Amino acid sequence: MTESFARISKAVIPAAGLGTRFLPATKATPKEMLPVVDKPAIQYVVEEAVDAGLTDVLMITGRNKRPLEDHFDRNYELEEALTRKGDTERLAKVHESSDLATMHYVRQGAPRGLGHAVLCAAPHVGDQPFAVLLGDDLIDPRDPLLSRMVEVQEREGGSVIALMEVDPAQIHLYGCAAIEATIDSDVVKVTDLVEKPSPEEAPSNYAIIGRYVLDPAVFAILRETEPGRGGEIQLTDALQKLAADEKIGGPVHGVVFKGRRYDTGDRGDYLRAIVRLACEREDLGPEFRSWLRRYVSEEM
Repeated sequence: MTESFARISKAVIPAAGLGTRFLPATKATPKEMLPVVDKPAIQYVVEEAVDAGLTDVLMITGRNKRPLEDHFDRNYELEEALTRKGDTERLAKVHESSDLATMHYVRQGAPRGLGHAVLCAAPHVGDQPFAVLLGDDLIDPRDPLLSRMVEVQEREGGSVIALMEVDPAQIHLYGCAAIEATIDSDVVKVTDLVEKPSPEEAPSNYAIIGRYVLDPAVFAILRETEPGRGGEIQLTDALQKLAADEKIGGPVHGVVFKGRRYDTGDRGDYLRAIVRLACEREDLGPEFRSWLRRYVSEEM
């Protein structure tokens, strides 16, 4: 009989980055608050966690990130103004973000890398497995990834990372996994991990994308992990130790994702994400697609 592991209820979202690639827009506005159509990018990420059943959300923030807290809080003045106007549609949208989940916040303090940001969650998470969602990767809700990862972790224990096949020439931009097949076509066992290897050094073209379900044993490893590539504490380095010795915190598995992913961490990909999502909206799509066809055929 397959062992059943603890139900996951907590999600951690690191959001302390400076967003330098989007300057000057991010000089006073957190990059996570940049709109993707009509919602900030961070709301899509919180919605994904909630859809996977994780309603306790801890956001790791830093200086100038107060708008994140304000967005998921109540805005009584705005709500009152919309109520007076009888604008129930927009009022519902305002309530949406504040009613999504139980939100918590902690400051990272110093930008010491993703591994350090995850370590900041230790007091809140305790000794239970938890999910980590990076705000740069938006996963289309029609292609559920996190819920599948939670399912695999609850069945197998240990940690689960999200993987996607990329062009070998691009693997140097990602953490990379050495893998072994399992009986599930979309699940692999991870035997080794390398942070941003050259194409010649990469053990595969399976790249880590921004979703993790982690065993709490990762915290003890992160406390002892020295700064790695870029002078930062790398989460990949800690996961490599877990993959090398299952006795520490169970095995490391990967879920291979082949669905729709929107990368908002790059300016070009951010614009493409907006266009793709706008085209698929029922309220915006038909008119926007018609304009886009005319623009491409007549003006390009």
